[in-house]
Amino acid sequence: MSENNDSKDKKSSIPKLPKKPIPGPGGLQGWIVAALIMGIIGFLIFSRGESLTPIKYKQLEEMVLDGDVEKVSIVQNSDLVEVTLTREALQKPEYKNLLGNNLYKGGDNAHMSLEVVNETVFSSDYKDFIEKANISDNYRTQLYPETARRPDYVEMLLSWLPIIFFIGLMYFLMTRMSGGGGPGGALFNIGKSKAALFDADSKVKITFKDVAGLDEAKEELTEIVDFLKKPTKYTELGGKIPKGALLVGPPGTGKTLLAKAVAGEASVPFFSLSGSDFVEMFVGVGAARVRDLFKQAREKAPCIIFIDEIDAVGRLRGRGSMPGGNDERENTLNSLLVEMDGFGSESGIIIVAATNRPDVLDPALLRPGRFDRQISVDAPDVIGREAIFKVHLRPLKLADNINPRKLAAQTPGFAGAEIANVCNEAALLAARQEKKAVEMIDFQNAIDREIGGLEKKNKLISPEEKEIVAYHEAGHAITGWFLEHANPLVKVSIVPRGIAALGYAQYLPREQYLYRTEQLFDEMCMALGGRAPEQVVFGKISTGALSDLEKITKMAYSMVTIYGLNDKIGNLSFYDSKGQSEYNFTKPYSDDTARTIDEEVKKLVDEAYVRTIGMLNDKRELLNSLAEALLKREVLYQNDLVEIIGERPFEVPTAFQEFMDREDTVEEVAEVIEEKSEDSSDKDEDKSGDETKA
Repeated sequence: MSENNDSKDKKSSIPKLPKKPIPGPGGLQGWIVAALIMGIIGFLIFSRGESLTPIKYKQLEEMVLDGDVEKVSIVQNSDLVEVTLTREALQKPEYKNLLGNNLYKGGDNAHMSLEVVNETVFSSDYKDFIEKANISDNYRTQLYPETARRPDYVEMLLSWLPIIFFIGLMYFLMTRMSGGGGPGGALFNIGKSKAALFDADSKVKITFKDVAGLDEAKEELTEIVDFLKKPTKYTELGGKIPKGALLVGPPGTGKTLLAKAVAGEASVPFFSLSGSDFVEMFVGVGAARVRDLFKQAREKAPCIIFIDEIDAVGRLRGRGSMPGGNDERENTLNSLLVEMDGFGSESGIIIVAATNRPDVLDPALLRPGRFDRQISVDAPDVIGREAIFKVHLRPLKLADNINPRKLAAQTPGFAGAEIANVCNEAALLAARQEKKAVEMIDFQNAIDREIGGLEKKNKLISPEEKEIVAYHEAGHAITGWFLEHANPLVKVSIVPRGIAALGYAQYLPREQYLYRTEQLFDEMCMALGGRAPEQVVFGKISTGALSDLEKITKMAYSMVTIYGLNDKIGNLSFYDSKGQSEYNFTKPYSDDTARTIDEEVKKLVDEAYVRTIGMLNDKRELLNSLAEALLKREVLYQNDLVEIIGERPFEVPTAFQEFMDREDTVEEVAEVIEEKSEDSSDKDEDKSGDETKA
């Protein structure tokens, strides 16, 4: 009884428009194309009816006597005689007036026609006339009647072939362009929406169980799905259904996956399309597609519309447009704004959109009433990464030493897509070596490949360059080990990786969101730990510190101009967080301030460089020992650093040490194996259920 009441309340709370029958996509267009083809064919047929000028037999005799006839031909089985004039006769005024525009030239260049009662009687009479007429013998042979002329049907077919080919080509292009849609699909359906509809017949198999590490975002979207299923639960308290939810986050964090989960969980129609589907080269097509999309959605209400990469049409209006010009994208956005929350908008339609560029969106699109909720989908923390690893480890055959928590700790900053790629790469590496299960070393190699790139085993490096790379990476390791606020290395290698990387170092930073000045300065010193050893050991510097210098420069300018961490500049920030150039000019400071900024940045980097060189001079023996070990082994781990240079002189343990102290490897593997067994049992039950139904 309660389910029936809920369904009745749902129908009463969300209005539905009356469904009108929609004509088939190809009915009217097919009749138009058929009428066009018949009209062209009829015009050709009737335009040929009076192509030859009719004459009488007496006129033919007079023209023969005047020497104006070149040939007389009898058309077989037609009681028709065709007369061809000479070129000289065609220039005479009387023939020009007689023929007029009927200069059609048939199979034998005929110009006139003569109807006869019988072919044999005409042939006999005409032969007698030629013999009795006062004309030359040479001319008589040309005028003798001919009966071998073939019928005109083949010539008609040959003359129509180009026209038939053109009509067929036009019909093919109209039906096949832009994905069909019946006859005239491209021409007549160009304003139709390209949204894919998922309903009860085409249900998405992904659910919220397949989404891990995004608990807050799932909770927000679950509430929207629950509102559509049980509206009375919220309307009894006076609540209204939200009109839109905007998923915001970096690429690969799972925005589209969340939308797929909503489609799989919701028991209402789900429209899915991309923001670029509205964009077309024709004016007005984008706005027409928006209107058609919402028209279809109203007929299916209550429903959900998902627009992926909405920044393709939702960019701030007035940017980059020519004065007095017509911006098609702005017209599309205006139509979208009106349909979402305009004068005639109606409830029952929820908009879910995704973007990784919220700073470029128009403020009118982000206001409450259109997108009531902006859901942040950020890169997962260590707990979220652990949950994501558990999801992607389910389909793999794992060895006993796999620890999802350890993998999560070794992949800081990884998004969901990158974690999925790591698991897939590990399986491929294990299969390449013909292993029966994926081991921990395969995941380690996959992580190295994701961070540093493909290992270049055949890349030849001279001994001098290899020594420079070894001291470069050893300098990073030394400075990170003896600086309190720096992130110590977990792994360091001098094996070439990627396109131009001759060395590779892996850090394990803590999950941190706020940084002090001392922490940023220590990180700058650690980054300079690659350039400084070259100066200390060789007395010369190389181009190998390019990426380090780029990182240092950005960090120094951020400290001075964005975060207000410089005493001379003070508590000023020249950062435009909205990206809308609110200052209306290139830079919000004078040339003197710009000079001061450059001086302070240079001073800050110089101080960090002097400090790093001083530290490496003090630790010269440890630097040499670590570089020699790298040249010998090529790869060193944090345990090797402890053996070579000793323990860190700080009481606070590193993030890696905190993790290694935890003894939960067996529990984690057992949990993953248990989840895999549950999934397999569910699949077996589904198969057995299908067999019983069959």
